[in-house]
Amino acid sequence: MQVSRGLEDVIIKTTSLTFIDGEKGILRYRGYDINDLMNASYEEVIYLMLYGDLPSRGELEEVKSIINESYDVPESVINVIFSLGRSCDPIGMMETAFGALASVYNPAWDKERDKETALKIIAKASTVTCNVMRAKEGLKPKVPEPSESYAKSFLRSSLDKEPDELEVKAMDNSLVLYTDHEVPASTTAGLVTASTLSDMYSCVTAALAALKGPLHGGAAEGAFNQFVDIGSPEKVEEWFSRKMEEKKRIMGFGHRVYKTYDPRAKIFKRLAESLSSRKPEAKTYFKIASKLDEVGEKHLSEKKLFPNTDFYSGILFYSMGFPVYMFTPIFALSRTLGWTSHFIEYVEEQHRLIRPRAAYVGAEKREFVPLEKRS
Repeated sequence: MQVSRGLEDVIIKTTSLTFIDGEKGILRYRGYDINDLMNASYEEVIYLMLYGDLPSRGELEEVKSIINESYDVPESVINVIFSLGRSCDPIGMMETAFGALASVYNPAWDKERDKETALKIIAKASTVTCNVMRAKEGLKPKVPEPSESYAKSFLRSSLDKEPDELEVKAMDNSLVLYTDHEVPASTTAGLVTASTLSDMYSCVTAALAALKGPLHGGAAEGAFNQFVDIGSPEKVEEWFSRKMEEKKRIMGFGHRVYKTYDPRAKIFKRLAESLSSRKPEAKTYFKIASKLDEVGEKHLSEKKLFPNTDFYSGILFYSMGFPVYMFTPIFALSRTLGWTSHFIEYVEEQHRLIRPRAAYVGAEKREFVPLEKRS
């Protein structure tokens, strides 16, 4: 019996959501290249992923309306977030909050309402994410206020400031970039839960639980902390050589699927360069990252290891004013769309309880010995 450890290359569903060519560095949502979608708003991509096509103006306004009306969460859920200690893991806090939401809402699967449920979850994800930050920063709770964009509402509620046009566009692009990537661990965990017909909030909770693991979430934090550790562009080559001698991993390099430069990383690099110029420390980190990118590509390209989407994203979020611990929650905020889109696609189009098998490698049949006769 052949065992595929880590389910590598095992196909568990068909999808019309996301196409990846890891050899050529291509990423498309519903057939649209990720570079072209940088010209679309996150709300347009929300409609695209859930409904299959880019929206008309009227359809877009309807989606925005549902989201703007759905930011509120029960006070009990806010209280759960703020009852947790400021030192708590932020993804764990999100997981707890979504578990509470699942207890309150618990919607049954219904083809007529599933997409609207997903829109409401996407709205509430913004409220949960911003309040995780506010709780950890010792600030008062806040519900995002409706605005012309989801990205702007999130930035306002999280940072207590009016974001400028460049910041809003960068956040909007970031949400699109992180929207989906087929079936990584978090999506798979959520799909297993969805296959049992558990409610969509619980499926997101399961996805968050998987994302909390350091082998899935936290890559942007790890990459950013490297730049802090290096300290200056002049120290990159020495730092890199030492890591190679110690056979340590370079965070932000390599991907299970991409064997070339991650197309999302190229876009994040442009965004990070643009915003980091406003903040001296961020500008230094960008220079360090660019130098490490250059050195790493020179030595690691033969192994098909290139910067991935998390390599530059942390510098972008740091430039906006987010603390390092918020990098993964922002990823989760965006990926809520991808998660719910996959859950709906699976349940509505190809539902079957996910129940794999295990190859037994233990002892053969053994004779039971009563306790009093065991030596």
